[in-house]
Parts: sequence; structure tokens; C-alpha cells
Amino acid sequence: MSKLRVIQWTTGKVGKLSMRGILDDPRLELVGVYAYSAEKAGTDAGALCGRPDTGVLATTDIDALIALGADTVFYNPFMADVDHAVRLLESGLDVISTNLFLNVGGIQGETKDRLAAACAKGNSSLYITGINPGWINTMVTGLTAVCRDVQQVSISESADVSVYESAETWQALGFALPEASPAVIEMAKLWLSTFRDSVERMAVALDFELDDLEFFIEHQTASEDVDLGWLKISKDTIAALRAGWNGKVKGKTVIQSNVAWYLTKTLNGDWEFDDDHYHVVIKGEPEVQTRIRFVPPETWGNHEWDTMTAMPAVSAALNVSAAPAGILTLKDVGLPAAPAGIWLEDRSN
Repeated sequence: MSKLRVIQWTTGKVGKLSMRGILDDPRLELVGVYAYSAEKAGTDAGALCGRPDTGVLATTDIDALIALGADTVFYNPFMADVDHAVRLLESGLDVISTNLFLNVGGIQGETKDRLAAACAKGNSSLYITGINPGWINTMVTGLTAVCRDVQQVSISESADVSVYESAETWQALGFALPEASPAVIEMAKLWLSTFRDSVERMAVALDFELDDLEFFIEHQTASEDVDLGWLKISKDTIAALRAGWNGKVKGKTVIQSNVAWYLTKTLNGDWEFDDDHYHVVIKGEPEVQTRIRFVPPETWGNHEWDTMTAMPAVSAALNVSAAPAGILTLKDVGLPAAPAGIWLEDRSN
């Protein structure tokens, strides 16, 4: 079986899990690693992701990586660099990104034009799976195939976010504050633009032409002091939020993506949270309702949850390779899947 030759771009929280996914996928061959920091240059890829040495050393030399003649780059930086992405695409490399390019305004306007031109020049493809939600969009779009009428698609995410130990992140969203100021709400709107992107992607796949995207948010406070070890939440300060986006056509919400996130369930008021991570409702003929719950192995640490960001990108590699050049949509890529049969055969031998 001919393997797809791939490059891992950065080795942070998501990148190292992406690299593990590459090493575990018998359809892929890791041939290069881009290191954001000079300190990681020269380090074996295995050491950077908690695996045995691979013989592939990280580098900060972009020209050397392009010269490898690889097929695909898994692009997982914290902040997108359009110049880097353009160089990779112009060289003929497909780029699969968990980064939504939000720090440069997203894939629109001049940024979109530059990336599309780079794809055309290199006969390459750009596919963005996203950070969160980066997988459920594809699944829900596929679920509509059983319907002969679809009136509305709704995805509700529920999560205990105390597993993400970043006080700065949650304070920026208003957690541990007495109330959410206009500035905090604007910051939340920016952070939750990943869910706006999800709505827009599903709209394209489902042929909805949205004329409005409405943001909504509300907060709830803790009913007692809570010490998480890495963040203290005083009584009557914010400890949970509910927020999301409504995609509308002629005033009617046709796609909704919302979240319910909490650092503790000990709250004022009567908020309730779903133990399932996703509750999906497709109103149509027939109506479709489904729930999804991720059950991690006992060996996982908190940041292992980023596996669900990394793996949809890794699993999409062959689909993207087979797709036409350009900026790809959910329709172009279809339904990526894990190489389960190959894994089974390998374990049997």
C-alpha cells in the first residue's frame, strides 16, 4: 500500500496528538516536522509526542520541509500565518488545518483570495476541520441524508470544561467574575466564532443561503465557593455559560450550534446539563434525534481531550488527497474514517 507522505506543522497541545495519530495510521508516513520554537529543532518527533524515536527530526527550516516532496501538511499552530500557508499550498502541498485563521479574520476577503490563488498555483487543497466543533459538523450533515425534508438542524454541546486547566481562557470568557461586561461578551463572541464557522460550513453543505447569523449568550453564577486547584471561583461569580449561533433564512432559524459549559454544577438558578457531549436534533421528515458521549480511557490526562480536535484532520488526509484543488467544503471531502480494518489486520498478524 502506497503511503501518503505527511508533515506535522507545530507540536503543541493539538500538534503532538496529531503526530501520534499520524504514527498510528498505517496509511500515512511522517517525513517532516515543523517546530515553532528553535528549542525544539533537532528533537526527534517521537520525543515531542511521547512516542519512541522515529528518525524524523523537527526543524524550523520551511524550505527544507517543502523540499521533502511530501503530499500533505497537518497544520496545527495556535496562531495562523497566512504567508506560511500560502508557501505550502503554492509548493503543491495539501494543507489540512485545525486552525480557523481567526486571528486574520477567518477564511474570507483578502485572506480567502490569497489562499485560493495559492491552491490554484500549486494544484493543491486547503481543508479546515476546525478546533471545536471540528467533527460533529460532518456527522450531522451526513445524518440529514435520511430525510426527505429538513426544516432545522440543531447541535447542542454540553461539557464540564474544568478539564481544560487554563485560568486565562475562562476568565476571558467571564468565569470567576461577578458579571459579564460588554468587553467580556465581545471576547466570548470572538472565542465562540468557531461555532459560527460550524454553522456556516453546514449551511454550505445543506444549500442554505443564510441571511443572518445571530449570537446569543447567558451566564450563571456559583452558589458556593469552588477551588479547582488552578482557579478559584467565589460564590456568586460566573461559573457557567450557555451560548451559540443561530443561522437564519428569512427570519427563521435553520441551523443552530450552541454550548453549555460549566466549571461546576453547584450553581444559582436551575440550570441543568446533559451528561452526553452532543444532543443533535434534525427537524424534518423524519425527525432525527441522537446523542453522542465520549468515554475516555483511564490513561487520559485532561489535554488528551484535544484528540477529538486532532483526529478528524488526520483521518481526512486521504479524502483531501482525492478531492479537487481549492478551498474544500464538507461536500468535497465527504466522510473521513479511521483505518479500522487495517488496524485489526495488523493486530491479528
